[in-house]
Amino acid sequence: MVVLFDIFNLPDDIFEVVFATKQQKIIAKVLIVAMKNNHNSFTKTEMSFLATQLHEGKYVTEIDEPEYKGKKVKLSYNKRQFYDRILTPMKSMGLIYYDLYKKTYSLSDRFNKELQKIGMMWLHELKK
Repeated sequence: MVVLFDIFNLPDDIFEVVFATKQQKIIAKVLIVAMKNNHNSFTKTEMSFLATQLHEGKYVTEIDEPEYKGKKVKLSYNKRQFYDRILTPMKSMGLIYYDLYKKTYSLSDRFNKELQKIGMMWLHELKK
């Protein structure tokens, strides 16, 4: 995934930096909130359940979009797109870690560490 941003128009919301569409941003936030409410992790089964609920349009939650503030909404999102456009990019960027042995997904700080490493790479390039 490529993250492009404009330093003069940087949004306040990390999800707007990382995801291309409003719908992806909403679903990613919903995933993170759900994981936070579950001790920062999901089993593979819990992740599949969330994806299925979204796919069937049965997932009811509150979202922080201005037009829906304080209202319960039913969300719908294709299961394959959930894995391809939300979960897989979040894993590859280091936002979510998947433990292959425990079969669990957990929130991770690796994204921050990798961005710091990228910053150091740029400083190294400047010194060449």
